Amino acid sequence: MNASTKALIPVVQLSDHEQEVQRALQICNACRYCESFCAVFTAMTKRLEFNQADIHYLANLCHNCGACLHACQYAPPHEFGVNIPKAMAQVRLETYQEFATPQPLGRLYKSVGIPFVSALSLIFFLCMLAVVWYKGTDLFAGYQGNFYAIFPHNFLALLFGATFTVAIVLLGIGISKFWRQTSKVIHGKVEKPDLIQASQNVLTLKYLDGGHGKGCNEQDDRYTQIRRVFHHLTFYGFMLCFAATGVATLYHYFLNLHAPYPIFSLPVILGTLGGFGLVIGPSSLLYLNLKRHPLHGDREQKPVDRGFIFLLILVSASGLALMAFRNTPYMALLLIFHLATVMTFFITIPFGKFAHGFYRSASLLKFAIEERISKKS
Repeated sequence: MNASTKALIPVVQLSDHEQEVQRALQICNACRYCESFCAVFTAMTKRLEFNQADIHYLANLCHNCGACLHACQYAPPHEFGVNIPKAMAQVRLETYQEFATPQPLGRLYKSVGIPFVSALSLIFFLCMLAVVWYKGTDLFAGYQGNFYAIFPHNFLALLFGATFTVAIVLLGIGISKFWRQTSKVIHGKVEKPDLIQASQNVLTLKYLDGGHGKGCNEQDDRYTQIRRVFHHLTFYGFMLCFAATGVATLYHYFLNLHAPYPIFSLPVILGTLGGFGLVIGPSSLLYLNLKRHPLHGDREQKPVDRGFIFLLILVSASGLALMAFRNTPYMALLLIFHLATVMTFFITIPFGKFAHGFYRSASLLKFAIEERISKKS
């Protein structure tokens, strides 16, 4: 970025956490030992100064893999106290809060932990239970897997479809704010090579390999790919469940095939495989989060991380239980509980850890643009 362009960027008072990122990156930029690591250090070397837009961009580009912390000669207990993963995690949480829509609800990012999602799920469960009780529905009758005997299909489609749509729109507004801010320091339109590079990096979780291919550091200096594997199980498990919902929608509205679907039908197979991925992946990530090195990440962000992981486990485990016991008298209660956890998930999309994947993807796309432009200059 040239001097005339920088002059157009207004000076913004940095928060304490942003100032810490700025200080740490200036030390890193002088050292350059980690410049062959992840995209953060590649992008860092293109800058001599770091304004707020730079800091927000680099913080969301960071995957918190820990390789730089374990390699750093200035990490605690050194007097410089350089801890990039922690500093970046603190700023990431601030960006989520700052760009949240509506902005006052951004403070929820510090609240959506395990107690919050548990309480919200319980509230939705009791509300749905009250509706079923008011209708006079027999909770323990044999419905032979017919979920729509409890709640009509159109009611569920309208309620959950509208909630999900509003949540994604609110999240999208936040991402667009972030995109506009980072456009002040990374100019240029998105081109096809940028989309290809960013998509590859997102789908392969490239920067959870430490940038050198050996993996992340969890409890000690030993490299491991285990967190990357469990992230893959979580991400692709979610995508399979999303695909199962999409196929079921296609069956219902376009092929006139209505639930319940046979055990070997495509929606059930996709949903079951996705459900197992969403149980194994998040459960393992929760274990790693609890056991990880204490210098990794931010103490204030860990409750949000664990709340999101715990909610994914609730959604997937209840979904699998519903599928396994759909022909039993317990189907109605399992359905209500599963729907309650799904509604909690939808409600917290714009104000929980789910957002991090979108901010990180936007940063990786910006990184691809910056890389392409820098190669031309």
